Order: sequence, then structure tokens, then C-alpha cells
Amino acid sequence: MEYYTWVLTFHIMSFMSWMAMLFYLPRLFVYHVEHKEKKEFVEVVQIQELKIYKYIGYPAMWATFLSGAFMLYLNPTVLESGGWMHAKILVVIFLIMYSLSLDYYRKELLKGNYEKSGRFFRAYNEVPTLLSLLIVGYVITKTFSFLFTAISIAVFAFIIYKIMNPKQR
Repeated sequence: MEYYTWVLTFHIMSFMSWMAMLFYLPRLFVYHVEHKEKKEFVEVVQIQELKIYKYIGYPAMWATFLSGAFMLYLNPTVLESGGWMHAKILVVIFLIMYSLSLDYYRKELLKGNYEKSGRFFRAYNEVPTLLSLLIVGYVITKTFSFLFTAISIAVFAFIIYKIMNPKQR
């Protein structure tokens, strides 16, 4: 336990770096898709997409995962504390899947596949917000609340609906 707080510090810093990529990369996809006819602009955005994913986000995802696993190794009793850690781990798995999906979309845009719209990526950009809200909520409260989870998902679904279906004028 002597090193636990240092591992926790590294874990939080890694998580922050990972989240920075998760919040910014879909915004780059919006710019990429909405300005696809501007070749020079797209070339710059593609470089930014590659660098933020490969050099910041992907390593930070692994650093977050490995430091989290090491913290569980150092303190396995946290798995017996009411289900909140199990809920957190499940949400982290969703966050990893989301992160990997961003690489998929990055590669599709690199190939010139523009099936998804800027509106889609604006809505998709909200996914890490909900997932991080759930993760932080579980960690801070040290409880799993079905009500908290359900309300968070309902609010998230409403926001996504509004983004995907703006009022027609």
C-alpha cells in the first residue's frame, strides 16, 4: 500500500489524458467531415487525428487500464465493496470500446469514407461525457445506484436525441 497513492496519481493523470483524446477526437471528425472538400484543411486535420489518437489517447488508455489493474492488485478488497467497482469496470469496458471505435472512424475518414455526418460525430462526442460521469460518480460515492445510472442514461439519451433531431424551422 506504500505505493498505492502514487499509482492512483498516475491513474488519474492517465485517465485525464485519455479523456482529453476522447473529447477532442470526435470534434476533429466533425471538422474533417464538414470540410471534406478543402483538401489542405483535411490533410492537417488527419495529422491531428493520428497524433492525438496514437501518441496521446491510445497510450493513455493503456496506462489507465494497467494502473487500474495494478491498484486492484494492491487493494483487492475494493471488489467486495457493494458493487460500485464492478459497475465502474463495466463502464470502463464501454469506454475502451468507444475509444477503439474512434480509431475505426479515424481510419474510415482517412480512406475517404464519409458515411457519418458532422451531426453524428457531434452526438457521438457526448458518449465519453456520460461514461465519465458514471465512472466518477461510482468512485466518489463508492456506491452503485441504479437510480443514478438510470437518470444519467435518460438525460444522455435526451441530449443525443436533441442533437440528432433539431427542430425544423
